[in-house]
Amino acid sequence: MSDHSCSSRPDRMGPGVPLGIDDDMIRALVDDFYVRVRADSAIGPIFKSSNTEWEPHLETMRDFWSSIMLMSGKYKGKPIMAHMPLGLRPTHFARWLHLFEQSAKDVCPPHAAQLFIDRAHRIAYSLCRGLGFSEPSAGAVADPLPQRISTIGT
Repeated sequence: MSDHSCSSRPDRMGPGVPLGIDDDMIRALVDDFYVRVRADSAIGPIFKSSNTEWEPHLETMRDFWSSIMLMSGKYKGKPIMAHMPLGLRPTHFARWLHLFEQSAKDVCPPHAAQLFIDRAHRIAYSLCRGLGFSEPSAGAVADPLPQRISTIGT
């Protein structure tokens, strides 16, 4: 009997693979980003008030991004449910995106950074919608689909 799961199919390749994204790059990006988050006056307190255990959270985020960029299938969580009790507003996502973009640009080569940023915008938009914000663009998180980047990987 053969295994047909996505993570084991050799013919499936995550969008980050051709750009050199690997688990080491993901680790560097996630770790850099969360240093910024913890120091940030707008979103840092959210993590402090939720009593986040950092190493398990970082590992979850590394698995999340590995699943997005490498199609590894490592992440098994429910992001909307995880964010519901935090009292987030669209402006928190705008700040999250700003910090993430800084980290991606500082840690990753340009095309890889752009792919991470594109995916982060899509994720923020989806989370805003999933958390019930009817107009996420009012909080500076615009629908990313009309802004697709055609130069990724070129």
